[in-house]
Amino acid sequence: MTKAARPPSKTAKASAKAPTKAGTPQLLSVQILPRPVMAGRDFLSNLDMSAAELRTVLDTAHSMKRGEWREVKPLSGLSLALVFEKSSLRTRTTFDVGMYQLGGHAITLSNTEIGLGTRERVSDVARNLERWVDGVMGRVYLQQTLVELAEHASIPVINGLSDMLHPAQLLADYQTIEEEFGTDLRGRRVVYIGDGNNLANSHIHMGVLTGSDVTIVTPVGYEPNAGVLMDAVKAGVNITLTNDLAAVQGADVLYTDVWISMGMEAEADIRRRAFKGYQVTPGMLDTIAPDGIFLHCLPAHYGEETVPEATEHPKSRVFDQAENRLHAQKALLYHVMGEMKPRW
Repeated sequence: MTKAARPPSKTAKASAKAPTKAGTPQLLSVQILPRPVMAGRDFLSNLDMSAAELRTVLDTAHSMKRGEWREVKPLSGLSLALVFEKSSLRTRTTFDVGMYQLGGHAITLSNTEIGLGTRERVSDVARNLERWVDGVMGRVYLQQTLVELAEHASIPVINGLSDMLHPAQLLADYQTIEEEFGTDLRGRRVVYIGDGNNLANSHIHMGVLTGSDVTIVTPVGYEPNAGVLMDAVKAGVNITLTNDLAAVQGADVLYTDVWISMGMEAEADIRRRAFKGYQVTPGMLDTIAPDGIFLHCLPAHYGEETVPEATEHPKSRVFDQAENRLHAQKALLYHVMGEMKPRW
């Protein structure tokens, strides 16, 4: 949803370069920054972007990683509330550092302090935060919590993770994929193996936006969300669902996530039995494309969905992927908050 307008900053359109791994960065100035393409909007799902907007955000992420934004502080004087119902390493660190590097400030609020929906109504939290800060990032249990925050806050709300989706993670994932294969990913085979959880759902959305050939490999009964699959059907995009592990063979990108997400600990034994054989090992990596890569959003539960020898394998880009959380989310923050002016 579009939020209340703020006076725009002085920005101009500028094309971002394609991803490169070397070379002296061309430092940008405030006069030639790209125009924020999601100004004032919520980001609860990857489908809150158009394909063209995603392209601009990823181009910005590549540019930021090259160091071209080092001399500009486009979010100077702005603040972001980081609301956490779930524990976090990458999400907290990257959003906090990202705001700092862009000239802004982040404040971390744990659920012990807020008590979303228990100590205080979600709508009341939203109406308070909108008076103090310029944006909210929420890492929560339920997608509905983010929807309610967005409905009642006049400032942008960003999904840092929910039970349904993990869209900020997918920005970093696709930045990593583009570093290997370039920006045209049409027909590239992205194979997700494991639980049909929020990561699987967001991979489906990214298949809609990028034209990548997405395959989801799960045990019977652990398929992705039906509503998310319907999003692909409505967009006319074919997503392959299968229980056959042979689908991994020849993948350009092999992706996995934990079998037992936070809040599912009571199902641990049932899930370990159901997912037997779905572990990503060096042997499985030998079956993907010769130039294929392995991704995992971390944290890894070694001995379950993967093993250390896989995340440390030559085909692994797991730690590049983790680094890219910083660059991709900085790009997102700029394109959502880049036209705001400090209110104080």
